[in-house]
Amino acid sequence: MKRFFCLILSFCLFSALKVSAVSTSAAAAAVINGDTREIIFTQNADERLPMASTTKIMTALLLCENGEFEKEITVTADMLKVEGSSMGLLAGDRVTYHDLLYGMMLASGNDAANVTAICIGGTVEKFVEMMNAKAEKLGLKNTHFVTPSGLDADGHYTTARELALLAAYALKNEEFAKAAASKSATLCYGNPPYRRTLTNHNKLLKLYDGAVGVKTGFTKKSGRCLVSAARRDGKLAIAVTLHDPNDWQDHKALLDYGLDTIKTTEYSPKTASYMIPVIGSATEEIEVFIEPYTVNTLETENLSCTVNLPKFVYAPVAKGDVLGTVEYKMGEEIIGRVDLCALVDISAYSAKPDFLTKFKENIKYILINI
Repeated sequence: MKRFFCLILSFCLFSALKVSAVSTSAAAAAVINGDTREIIFTQNADERLPMASTTKIMTALLLCENGEFEKEITVTADMLKVEGSSMGLLAGDRVTYHDLLYGMMLASGNDAANVTAICIGGTVEKFVEMMNAKAEKLGLKNTHFVTPSGLDADGHYTTARELALLAAYALKNEEFAKAAASKSATLCYGNPPYRRTLTNHNKLLKLYDGAVGVKTGFTKKSGRCLVSAARRDGKLAIAVTLHDPNDWQDHKALLDYGLDTIKTTEYSPKTASYMIPVIGSATEEIEVFIEPYTVNTLETENLSCTVNLPKFVYAPVAKGDVLGTVEYKMGEEIIGRVDLCALVDISAYSAKPDFLTKFKENIKYILINI
């Protein structure tokens, strides 16, 4: 009997230790599956808090979506009316949108954020409207921006949960993801432009195996804020802490927990192959196959897929031609798309079809479209 109670006590202690491994020193925290947006861990995750320079995730995202990366602009004194961290811009400097992106994401340049806001939005105020419109479009109901840089301001806030969801969306942008994962970057700007190297403030890129971003932040009001992301074995975990004095260590534990929790599975649709009628060939149909889809998820109950194929195709068809797509969803969220391709060549009629053949083709066409 004593041995039984010892086993129970050991199990309880082990469970407690496992839970404490993902506790944090933060005012709020969250971990999500970056591919499916599933929530893995929360700690006061819906409390509205200031987020300092993690704000620049939204600013950089809008630059990626609206800026011409090689376009060069000239910095004016009005654009630099902002305090705090800087990428070293001066009035009269020439700088590209590409370098502004890296100045924001690596050096956390408030100057870069302000210049971006004015160049893309016309004014800081109009750019902030763009930021809030994007937040609304993404369904971030507890997020509101007042500055493009993250400097403290009344009404400037987000939550750990929504900041994680914003990061997941932003990382789907290739240019944003490249900048967020860069440990350093050699850029060329100034008057005249000259080469200089910026180092990323995100130490996790060097401290954590598989780290791919995302953004640091700090003000006296917000405390230390951090959004991190790591990818291992195809799995992507995103962690957020707000007002966390021990963020580097906390994020190592949070990312470990997130990556351990996400499971890799294969999802197979109920129908694995489809026959598509072919018009204009002696081959009447072509078959397309849907391979099992590898997905990293917490559970598979909400997984589904939608197959998009035409009612028919015209010959000739070449092996490898994209005939349609299959979309995989987690609930209403699209988590992946796969092209459905022809596996064989199908030639058109080698000679002009006779009357009977043409008649059959017309009947086939009519029946397909009824």
